[in-house]
Amino acid sequence: MIIADNETAVDYLYYETVAKTVVTLIKANSGEPLTIGLHGDWGAGKSSTLLMVETAFGGDDRTLCVRFNGWLFEGYDDAKAVLIETIVAELLKKRSGITKVADKAAEVLKSVNWFKVARTVGGAALSFATGLPNQDIIRGISSVAQGVIANPSAALTGEMFNKVLAGAADHFKASSPAETAPQRMHAFREDFAELLERADIDRLIVLVDDLDRCLPTTAIATLEAIRLFLFVPNAAFVIAADEGMIEYAVRNHFPDLPASTGPNSYARSYLEKLIQVPFRMPALGSAETKVYLTLLLYLSSGVDPSSDEFGKVLEVARESLKRPWLGTGFDRAAIGKQLKPLPSELDAALQVAAEITPILTEGARGNPRQIKRFVNTMALRVAIAEERGFQDEIKQAVLAKLMLAERFAPEVFDAIALDAAAEGSNIMAELEGGGEKGTSKKGPVKKGAITESSMETWPNIEWARRWAKIQPSLAGIDLRPYVFVSRDRRAAFTASLILGPLEDLIERLSSVSLTIAQVPKAELGALSPSDAERVFQGLISKIDAVPDLEARPVAAEGLAALCGTRVELREPLIGYLGRLPVSKIGPWVVNGWGAAVEGTHAASFANLIKQWSEQDQNKNLRTIAAMQRKTAKPRAR
Repeated sequence: MIIADNETAVDYLYYETVAKTVVTLIKANSGEPLTIGLHGDWGAGKSSTLLMVETAFGGDDRTLCVRFNGWLFEGYDDAKAVLIETIVAELLKKRSGITKVADKAAEVLKSVNWFKVARTVGGAALSFATGLPNQDIIRGISSVAQGVIANPSAALTGEMFNKVLAGAADHFKASSPAETAPQRMHAFREDFAELLERADIDRLIVLVDDLDRCLPTTAIATLEAIRLFLFVPNAAFVIAADEGMIEYAVRNHFPDLPASTGPNSYARSYLEKLIQVPFRMPALGSAETKVYLTLLLYLSSGVDPSSDEFGKVLEVARESLKRPWLGTGFDRAAIGKQLKPLPSELDAALQVAAEITPILTEGARGNPRQIKRFVNTMALRVAIAEERGFQDEIKQAVLAKLMLAERFAPEVFDAIALDAAAEGSNIMAELEGGGEKGTSKKGPVKKGAITESSMETWPNIEWARRWAKIQPSLAGIDLRPYVFVSRDRRAAFTASLILGPLEDLIERLSSVSLTIAQVPKAELGALSPSDAERVFQGLISKIDAVPDLEARPVAAEGLAALCGTRVELREPLIGYLGRLPVSKIGPWVVNGWGAAVEGTHAASFANLIKQWSEQDQNKNLRTIAAMQRKTAKPRAR
């Protein structure tokens, strides 16, 4: 069974202690503005901790928790406006029956300056520092705004938006052109504080996630929006992000700043000024990795995570994680006191985890997501063997050991794979020192591609020898079935090895936004037509594998970058977008494609948007597509 790589309120790592600390801190400072940072690498458990914080306030009617994922709005024009609109929408949803709340919400929304609407109508870039929009933009808002719904939430009814938008031009005209940015910020804070008071909310908690996945412009826009609330009473922000990536965004946004000031860099000072209380998500040590790995392996065997059986195992795990430095309390004896008899799947998970934990801890650097990906990859390969009918030839312990080499010492795995293809296991006999050279359980074997003397020249021979001591021994085992199910990442045959650079490019183009932005256009332009087609198909496969297409898949950004450079792929791109299931896709398909749909293909994309604006299967998509048709003009190139 594949384990979903999503945030979860089920605490497998005892991160509940971090969440409880954050909750206690918020409650202790209930009347003061507060910003808390949850820092950690990608996959460190930040999103799950945010979910635990949200769950802790779930039954409190006087506290409003708002989840905001900046990555989901990567393709939108103004993350600052979207964040404010999201907060107001949730307030309205919770206090929809109070008229005075709706009236004040209209005032707050108007004070945002309609960044997104103004950009759509007039193409002007607005900010709190650039002053009021000009009269052309005001007239544009007056004529077009009736059909614009920036946030199609159930709480933001058409009547509500009509009320807000109808008065937008008058609001701008009534404002003083000489009004300064600080004055307007102060006015916004006063309006928002009054909105909270009218809504009878003791505490607003905004949980900001995946900010470190965004491009620098989106990350900074979101942080600047948060800065507006720094002095609003009763407002708390919990920002989950890798601080290193945020510092990169600051340096990218302010390139002319000096490298440092005093003991800190300007980027670090910016972050520290914004975040009052930083938390660092702890990396997993050996004991935590062993517990987590065992739980994941047990889950992948098919056990129901909501069953009493798994609950008892989880209870023992949490108890042992209270003092992980002891490295005790989670073994067959401890679990056997709670669960008798010990399930065979759990016994196997304990055995595998005990063997591979030391190297996996070192290689994954204590990152929970990397450990989960390891387990999911192993489960997928077992499933492949089952589908092909040779599951009896795949042993989980052997597969896990080989995957350690594949993941952390690719050249060792490649050598073993080549040797296995020659129907031999000479390398493993030499590494493990457990058998006569050139022999196996089947008798004499052919000489493989790697010799004993060449093995000694490996740069990581010491790692290989340490890895070889892990049980079970692989000498004399026919490893060809294991190499076969590993072909998705690394193959033993020359034809597959040739595809290595393309696979790497596909991975980079389906990674986070920052990684995609760093792929040079020259590299994409230098691809041969056939290689470009392979990368295109690889990215499409990534998107097709996403279970929920409501949010923009990261591979879509890579697809836009590729097709923006490769003109011959633009028509296939539009054809692919047209084949996506209309009822299941989010509004992200409408925008964010840039040069990928320009030139002679702009008309085809415009026709596709027209089809989306006229369909009845997806109201959200229809609204955004209709807005795009009214405001966007195809650009020729």
